[in-house]
Amino acid sequence: MAAQIKLGDIAIEVVRKDIKNIHLTVHPPVGRVRISAPRRMTIDTIRVFAISKLGWIKKQQQKLQEQARETPRELLDRESHYLWGKRYLFKVEEKDSAAYVSLSHDKMVLHIRPDTSDEHKRELLAQWYREQLKVVVPDLIAKWEPLMGVKVEKIFYQRMKTKWGSCNYRSGNIRLNTELAKKLPECLEYVVVHEIAHLLEPSHNSRFIALMDQFMPSWRNHREELNRSPLGHEDWGC
Repeated sequence: MAAQIKLGDIAIEVVRKDIKNIHLTVHPPVGRVRISAPRRMTIDTIRVFAISKLGWIKKQQQKLQEQARETPRELLDRESHYLWGKRYLFKVEEKDSAAYVSLSHDKMVLHIRPDTSDEHKRELLAQWYREQLKVVVPDLIAKWEPLMGVKVEKIFYQRMKTKWGSCNYRSGNIRLNTELAKKLPECLEYVVVHEIAHLLEPSHNSRFIALMDQFMPSWRNHREELNRSPLGHEDWGC
C-alpha cells in the first residue's frame, strides 16, 4: 500500500513491503523521493527517518538538477549517438533492403527502406541497442557467477524509466536497462555485479555494501561515472 508524507515542499512516496529494513531512494530526472518500509513500521517512525535524511535528500536532488541532460533524439544526420561510451555521428541511409545498423570509425548508420516512419526508426535503433547488450552480458554473467557463488536463472533486457537494473532474488532473475549499451562497459559491469549481489542480499543494507566492497572494490567509482553521464530526455535514470 502506498502513502505519502511531506517535509516542507518535498513529497515522499511511502511503500510498505515484506522487507526487514527501510530503504530510501531519490530517482532521476526530477528527484522523486521514495521510501520502502517494512509493513509493521508506523508512519511516524518513517517520518522521523525521513527527517533524519532530509539533508541527504536535498543534496541528491540538487545533483540531479545539475546533471547533464540529453536532448531528444530526432534521428537527424550528424546527431550524436553513443555506444559503450563512444560518441558516433548518426546518419540515415535509405535502400530497398532489410534494416540494419552499421558502425564505421565515428559514424553510426541506420540503413532502412524508403518511407520508414520515424517511430519505426526509433524501434529499429532501440532493438539494435538491445542486441548489443545481449551480446556482452552473458559473458559478464559467466564471469561473475562463480566468483560470487550464485546462479542467475534468466536475464531480461528492457527500457526502464527509473532504474539501470533490477533483481528478483526469489526467482533468480535480473533485468537490465537497454540504455546501458550507451554507457561505458565498466558501468554495465558495475550494474551486473550490483544486481547479482542482490541474489545474496536483497536490500541495500550494510551486508550488501560489504558484498560490493568484497567483489568490486571500485564500484563507487563506476556508480559515480554512471551518475555523471548524461541522462536521456525521458523520465529514467539510475
